[in-house]
Amino acid sequence: MKFRTRLLITSLSMVLLPFLLTCAALLVVGSHIEEAETLSDFFDRDKASFIYTIENYGRISEEVLEKVRQQIKEDPSRLEDKDYLDEITMDLKDKSSYIIVRKDDALYYTGDNNAAKKIFPALPEYGNEMPGSEASYYYSDIKKFVKEVDFRFLDGSEGSFFVITRVNSLLSRKMLLRMILAFILVLVFTSLLLTQWFRKGIFTPINQLNTAMQNIAEGNLEYMLTTEEKGEIGELYRNYEDMRLRLKESLDEKFEHEKKNRELISNISHDLKTPITAVKGYVEGIMDGVADTPEKMDKYIKTIYNKANDMDRLINELTTYSGIDNNRIPYNFHRINVAEYFGDCVEEVGLDLESKNIQLNYEDLVEPSTQIIADPEQLKRVISNIISNSIKYLDKEKGVIDIRILDEVDSIRVEIEDNGKGIAAKDLPNIFERFYRTDASRNSSQGGSGIGLSIVKKIIEDHGGYIWATSKENEGTCMHFVIRKWLSEPEKGWEKGQDSE
Repeated sequence: MKFRTRLLITSLSMVLLPFLLTCAALLVVGSHIEEAETLSDFFDRDKASFIYTIENYGRISEEVLEKVRQQIKEDPSRLEDKDYLDEITMDLKDKSSYIIVRKDDALYYTGDNNAAKKIFPALPEYGNEMPGSEASYYYSDIKKFVKEVDFRFLDGSEGSFFVITRVNSLLSRKMLLRMILAFILVLVFTSLLLTQWFRKGIFTPINQLNTAMQNIAEGNLEYMLTTEEKGEIGELYRNYEDMRLRLKESLDEKFEHEKKNRELISNISHDLKTPITAVKGYVEGIMDGVADTPEKMDKYIKTIYNKANDMDRLINELTTYSGIDNNRIPYNFHRINVAEYFGDCVEEVGLDLESKNIQLNYEDLVEPSTQIIADPEQLKRVISNIISNSIKYLDKEKGVIDIRILDEVDSIRVEIEDNGKGIAAKDLPNIFERFYRTDASRNSSQGGSGIGLSIVKKIIEDHGGYIWATSKENEGTCMHFVIRKWLSEPEKGWEKGQDSE
């Protein structure tokens, strides 16, 4: 859920939930009010039942009446003492009640003049009950409950002592207390409910994210966070997972890169050590006079030269690898005639292969005018690396390398096939990976950095082509790579017309 929606629901809940719960509380409390307001109806039907119910409200003045009844028995004259009556008024002040003392038919004393004037004419006459006894009345129209005690003044006049209780005031006060309590409970319940909702919807996910970020800071990239939640929290979780996976991928790539760099250094060190050792041995032989004939001297010098070329090749591969690793291989693309370019390459390579007693066969099956866009130097590196790789693994007495140029409609396909020992099926998918070597023993006769074919793959892909290999063990290997043709403007237009049809 989105924060905006959550805040909107929270705002509405803070208003509506207390309101609805308060209304529910009002219905409960209101049932008591309804009961009190219908007492007048009960009065007409069952006076005894009504008095029993209404007397529950009159109990607040019971203590005062008990004192008055006792006083009448002991000394009725005190009811003529207005100071004494004032004391009683003070006792009833906080009980929604007041007193009226009547002498004959006149008002002798009251604790509330304004209220007494309204109810005084309706008060019952003297003598309804025995003197000193108690009578109760309820006036439904003005919501007053009255208790009466009759007595005699010292001069013999008829006296009546009334305690008037405001029933509606009593109910209002009780209702107010109940409503305050209900409202407090509603607020507490609402607060707990919203707090729990926020804790579950916001604070708990944030704490989980905090824990996850601590794991990331400590290098634990395996700590996963999954959620079905939508909105901002869900997006945070998904962003965390994306970040974690990318960091993990980046770290794995870094470790793999470091591993391959260490392997490269080890490979280069091993492969450089062999020709350097040979060069040192032959130089020492010359210095010690072992090469004491022109033939031996010529052999030693040629060997030193060949070993120096091996070292130069290794250094060039390392330089090229550095360019690949930093995506800095320099390219100088030109429009090249396929027949002329590959004819020159075959002629150049053929001389070297002939000196090594390797037969070279060349077949060009494309139109003489076919052209491609390529970097001549980098494409020559591709051919040279593939042929060098083939020479390393030639195990037949008579080595054969075939070069074929095939027409693929809008591309040319170059095949370079040898009759070497071939590549095992399990190794074939990996030969274009950096540093991969099928000869785990790394013998000096078949040494190499293991990056030659990865360089070839990179150059071909940068030319917009692709490369793959097929091989059979003990029969030979064939390298295939494809490069798109260059089409002149009329040919492009014709091609578009064909496509439109």
